[in-house]
Amino acid sequence: MTNHWADIKNADLIVIMGGNAAEAHPCGFKYVVEAKAKRGAKLVVVDPRFTRSAAVADYYAPIRSGADIAFLGGVIHYLLSNNKIHHDYVKNYTNAAFLINPEYGFKDGLFTGYDEAKRSYSKATWTYQMDGQYAKVDPTLQDPNCVFQHMKRHFARYTPEKVSSVTGTPKDQFLKICEMIAGTSASNKTMTILYALGWTQHSIGSENIRTMAMIQLLLGNMGMAGGGVNALRGHANVQGITDMCLYSQVLPGYLSAPNQTDTNYALYREKRTPKALRPNQMNFPQNFPKWFNSLMKAWYGDHATKETDYAFDYLPKSDGAYDIMDIFERMHQGKMNGFICSGFNPLAAVANKNKIGAALAKLKYLVVIDPLATETSEFWKNYGEFNDVDTASIQTEVIRLPATCFAEQDGSFTNSGRVIQWHWKAADGPGESKSDQEIIAALFMKLRGMYKAQGGAYSAPLMNLTWNYKNPMFPAADELLREISGKTMVQIKDPTGKVVLEPEDQLTGFAQLRDDGGTACGNWIYSGSWNKQGNMTARRDPSETSDQNLGQSANWGFAWPANRRILYNRASADMSGKPWDEKRAVLKWLGDKWGGNDIPDMRPNAKPEENVMPFIMTQEGVARLFAPGMAEGPFPEHYEPFESPLAANPMHPNNPKVKSNPAARVFKGDMTSFGSPKDYPYVATTYRLVEHFHYWTKHAELNAIVQPEAIVEISEALAKDRGIKSGDKVKVTSARGFVKAKAVVTKRMKGMDVDGQKVYHVGIPIHYGFKGVAKPSQLANTLTPFVGDANSQTPEFKTFLVNIEKV
Repeated sequence: MTNHWADIKNADLIVIMGGNAAEAHPCGFKYVVEAKAKRGAKLVVVDPRFTRSAAVADYYAPIRSGADIAFLGGVIHYLLSNNKIHHDYVKNYTNAAFLINPEYGFKDGLFTGYDEAKRSYSKATWTYQMDGQYAKVDPTLQDPNCVFQHMKRHFARYTPEKVSSVTGTPKDQFLKICEMIAGTSASNKTMTILYALGWTQHSIGSENIRTMAMIQLLLGNMGMAGGGVNALRGHANVQGITDMCLYSQVLPGYLSAPNQTDTNYALYREKRTPKALRPNQMNFPQNFPKWFNSLMKAWYGDHATKETDYAFDYLPKSDGAYDIMDIFERMHQGKMNGFICSGFNPLAAVANKNKIGAALAKLKYLVVIDPLATETSEFWKNYGEFNDVDTASIQTEVIRLPATCFAEQDGSFTNSGRVIQWHWKAADGPGESKSDQEIIAALFMKLRGMYKAQGGAYSAPLMNLTWNYKNPMFPAADELLREISGKTMVQIKDPTGKVVLEPEDQLTGFAQLRDDGGTACGNWIYSGSWNKQGNMTARRDPSETSDQNLGQSANWGFAWPANRRILYNRASADMSGKPWDEKRAVLKWLGDKWGGNDIPDMRPNAKPEENVMPFIMTQEGVARLFAPGMAEGPFPEHYEPFESPLAANPMHPNNPKVKSNPAARVFKGDMTSFGSPKDYPYVATTYRLVEHFHYWTKHAELNAIVQPEAIVEISEALAKDRGIKSGDKVKVTSARGFVKAKAVVTKRMKGMDVDGQKVYHVGIPIHYGFKGVAKPSQLANTLTPFVGDANSQTPEFKTFLVNIEKV
């Protein structure tokens, strides 16, 4: 979230799209209810189904699954063609005025630089025109090569008629929502967007989110109370695990990890330390050496020094992708010996269950660390039609290590709003279960002992790792958070020369990090979460800390970064430092510094006349309407899902190369596993039920009683066409497998008119499997295709093709 849960109550308009907050986030949804009751806010829901969120909405519109960019692109076209944008905000706080390389272009669904063989782009033309060090701009926004004019031309094709044809959303309903959204372009109105996995789990998922971010920038809603783009994370600590970046491409705090092209530390540091593209900008990532060196100091202590290049050589240098889909592709090719699976049920949670099972069968060993006996831990066992495998042929050794669950250990959760909250152990775990840190510590100490006794190739990274815990076999959660938050090795003084921290003191925040080895910090964005005052995440003071009752509650937990509750909050004020909306003021210029009810996302003494812009994490200082970092293009474009009911991309009917995302990675052999509408004529989508939590609660009797077995939802028209009644057992089949479930025939789903044909949806809740006390079922991911988003590689769970028949 750019904002936070309680801030939702400050919105005038709330749009839920790519999610179902009332059902999937029922506790947080209370702030939507409060906004409606106390502010008179309007709630708009756009979804293939009439969801529980839609049931309490002021306005609902249907949309075909996988067509979100067409809808949102149409909103952008509406805002631009009807002059419903926040002009001062767009001109000053975005890159609308920046001039683009004249060689950049877009034609027939492809941007310049496409390499069909590699399914990727050279971004050489996706650049700014430069004048020495700085990018050129046109403050009038009239130059045909400025971002604003490029954007107008790009989205001119997304007319209401075209949007309706592509999405299935009736034109009048689409225009009604455009009108409601456009109303928040006024300085004293804000809109917030609540999205979840319904946007991310597509082959164009990242661009779904970016298109809405562009809308919020055009409206001037970023940095505002009641504004922002708010991801609703699917688990109490999904945000926390993301922030720690426990995957190979990124180090904690979203620091880019080295790869094989980074042949030495100097080159690695230089490539990741950007230069400002406009005068006077903070260009905050220029601090990369401070963040990285402090991280390595936390990991390697005295072995991370200037002389050792801060232990840079200890880090692995990746030779390619190692996201979860690539890991299972390597496993499927027999290129992996072992897999340690902690708090993860990939047989249920990764696309194409049969491929995942076949991959696991090629391992020598599989270690599962989990409180429950998961499907993954019994992938080898035949459960009849629910998991029909040849057990005798599977030689993988499976080792289960029973773990405690969150309530059986101390630690912290980081919620969707970036608020880190400590939790306390409530009970001991059952039987022989151990906590995560106890299990990992036992493995580490055993491995290090073996290397010490027996030697081994390049053991230094393991042998020299800092492990100074009171009990090395069981590092305490509070020790870990102190290490993550960071400490100083030297005296730290304020600008007046006064000593504020002595060696070994906990850091106050990331502003004190150094690049000379003087500080150690396990994650720069969490710096200050445990400072000299103690554990900031354990604070539980809900008192309002704003004069306008904005729900800031700055003394509840600790929000990263720096306890800042609203990111980019400098953008809540105009160029002179005056709030756009005094009733929702977050920040203002006080004459000598920035102040307000939040921590300034800005250098505190940056005078307005210095023109230090609000988006400090970009080299430009402004937000990017034109974003060259994206894999499939600097502007969003509608591409069909890899399994589409349509013969072609309606935006580019004459170019088959761009039917689906041309930059999405497709592994050899998977292209032929995609189904066609001839065999699988219906669009399936997956989702969650409020009565269940992922794949956990089918193990809990009370949850199993209220939602005991797998269901699929279909419309009355589709049910009639297929001879299905509510309660019938049905078989849903994709090109990869089948799922049997009870049919729920409902008015909540209707057929849609899309590009001259009728399209029907089949809705599939994900929660069921062959382990637990709920009735056994095939896993929903038996049906889903093994392809992902081109940027994050998140699998396309939300749109694929199926057939359905009565059993």
